[in-house]
Amino acid sequence: MSWTNVLVPMLGADPDADMLAVGHALAAPFGATLSVGYSSTTPTNLFSYANEAGVGVTDVAISALQKVSSAGEERARDLLAALDYPRKAFETVTSDEWLGLRTASRLADVVVWESATARGHGFFAGAFQQIMMDERRPALIAASPVQVGGLVAIAWDGGRESSRAARRAVPWLKLADEVVVLTAPQAMARPCEPGRLVAYLADQGVKATATPLHSRGEAGPLLVATARELGARLLIAGAFGHPRLQRFIFGGTTQLLLESAPNPALFLSH
Repeated sequence: MSWTNVLVPMLGADPDADMLAVGHALAAPFGATLSVGYSSTTPTNLFSYANEAGVGVTDVAISALQKVSSAGEERARDLLAALDYPRKAFETVTSDEWLGLRTASRLADVVVWESATARGHGFFAGAFQQIMMDERRPALIAASPVQVGGLVAIAWDGGRESSRAARRAVPWLKLADEVVVLTAPQAMARPCEPGRLVAYLADQGVKATATPLHSRGEAGPLLVATARELGARLLIAGAFGHPRLQRFIFGGTTQLLLESAPNPALFLSH
């Protein structure tokens, strides 16, 4: 098992260079293809936004938007072309309702996102939610390149989402110097059985140890605080394990983890 494709959505904006660096650091240890998906607002979306705001849209405005989009695409292409890496690809995926970017993500092993985007801010916020939850593509959320090795922590509750996250992160875990499985038994409604995950990882060639957190309180802050204390480079966790309406009303562990990013960096899977 390895990673063969890492996708970096880009806008032709300031954060692009940082996100490309994160993607490069993720792809390089595996010799994976570093794919850039360039996207921008379509004229259809512009009409929609303007109508909602009660603002008229002119041909001049559409022409200006197209020029901005072309300039952004050129900048994104230049950033990728300047990167000294042999396996890279560029695709323009502008389309309504993120269809193009969603399609590009379907064969990606990991998609790289900015932390603000993952928290629901900015142009790509809707794309993050759709690709994460509907396409079920793993996400790496980091502000700077995450180097292989070091200590990696896994937030484990025995559920479907955390199981997927652990399985999908195995290529990265195989390169870690130390893997720690974190559980918060007093914050969980069901037994989490960390020994099952430790045994599974051993079968994958990954040596891991389990660390139960016995402090009382919500799981999210406990997991983040412990990962920071351990000096974890990456925290692996399942995402959005409860129904969307319930999360909207009550929040959840995932939101607390997202608010902590990029310290530590997060690898999330739904």
